Amino acid sequence: MADHYDVLGVSREATPDEIKKAYRKLARELHPDVNPSPEAQEKFKQVTHAYDVLSDPGARRDYDRGPQPGFGQGAGGFGGFGDIFETFFGGATGAQRGPRSRAERGQDALLRVEVDLGEVVFGTHRDIEVDTAVVCETCQGSCCQPGTQPVTCDVCRGSGQIQRTVRSLLGNVVTSAPCGTCRGYGTVIPYPCNTCQGQGRVRARRTIPVDIPAGVESGLRLQLPGQGEVGPAGGPQGDVYLEIKVRHHDVFSRADDDLLCTLEVQMWDAVLGTTTTVQALDGDIELELRPGVQSGDVLTVKGRGITHLRGAGRGDLRVGVHVLTPTKLDGKQKDLIRQLAASHKGQKPSLTQFQQGLFSKLRDRFLG
Repeated sequence: MADHYDVLGVSREATPDEIKKAYRKLARELHPDVNPSPEAQEKFKQVTHAYDVLSDPGARRDYDRGPQPGFGQGAGGFGGFGDIFETFFGGATGAQRGPRSRAERGQDALLRVEVDLGEVVFGTHRDIEVDTAVVCETCQGSCCQPGTQPVTCDVCRGSGQIQRTVRSLLGNVVTSAPCGTCRGYGTVIPYPCNTCQGQGRVRARRTIPVDIPAGVESGLRLQLPGQGEVGPAGGPQGDVYLEIKVRHHDVFSRADDDLLCTLEVQMWDAVLGTTTTVQALDGDIELELRPGVQSGDVLTVKGRGITHLRGAGRGDLRVGVHVLTPTKLDGKQKDLIRQLAASHKGQKPSLTQFQQGLFSKLRDRFLG
C-alpha cells in the first residue's frame, strides 16, 4: 500500500490545511466526472482514502505510529488501571481480538395476528406482509459498489486493533482497542454501494406465508426461524415471533379444547322433549332433548370441539340448556296453562338451597 503522504504529495510534517489543499487539487484532476479513465479512478480512490486517514487527527496519529508489535516498544504516558486490567484479563466485557465481521445477525420481530375461533378448530393459513430489511440487490450484501471491494485498512494493517504501549505501575504494558479508521473491521470500503449506502441491506415489503396450527389460543407465540430482517452486510436473518389473538365469538366460548354454548329451549319442548339441529363451527349437529330436561343440564357432543395443539384428537362440544318461560300468551294458551296447573295443585313452590343462578350452575357443570 502506497504511503498516504506520498499519495497526496505532502511531507509528513504537513499541516491540516496543507493536506486539505493537496487533496482538493488532486480531486479536481482525478474525479471520475472529469477524468473517466480507469487509472484516474484508481488514483482517485487512493487519494480519497489517504485524505480520510490523514484528515482525522486520531487516525493520522495511529498511522504515523504504525503497528506496535508488542511489549517494550514505543512509549507513552501512564495508563489507567482499566488499561492494565484489560491487558491482563481481557477487559470487563472480554474485548474481541482481531477484526470483526461486518455481517451481523438481523434483529427479531414480534408480530400480532388475529384469528377467528372457527379457524382455531382446524388451523388456518395467513400471508403476512411486513416492512423489513432485505439483502441489497445491487451489492448482494457486500456493501460495495459493483466491481469494487473492501481494501485492507493501512492504519491497523487489517488486524482491526490498534496497540499502544503505555507505562504503568507494573511496567510497560500493551493495550488494544478497535481501530478508529476501520471501526474494528480490518478493512475499509472506498466506494460504498449507492443503493444501500454501504449497509448491505435495504428496507422492503415482503410476504411471509404462515401455517397457524389448530388449537392455538390468545397469548401463544409461534416462532418462525430465519424469517426476520436481514442483518447488516447481508448477515443472517433474525426470527419472527407471531403472537396469537383469538377473536371473541358471539355464540361459542372455549374451555381448554372444549367448546361451550347455550341452547335456549321453550318450556313445552323441555316438558315433552324434542330433537333439533344446530349449526356448530364445523357443520350441523343434531341434538336430542329428553322429556323433562332442566335448565342447567349439559349435553355433550364428543369430538366436536377444538383440535388438540399437541397430539391427536379433538375436544368436545358442551351445550348448556336454558329453559325459557313464556311471557306473552293469548287467552286460549293461558287457559291451557291453568288446566295444567290445576292438575298439579299438590305441588307448591318450596324453599331449597340457595343457587347462584343459571349461569353459575352452567359454569359448575361445564367446568366440573
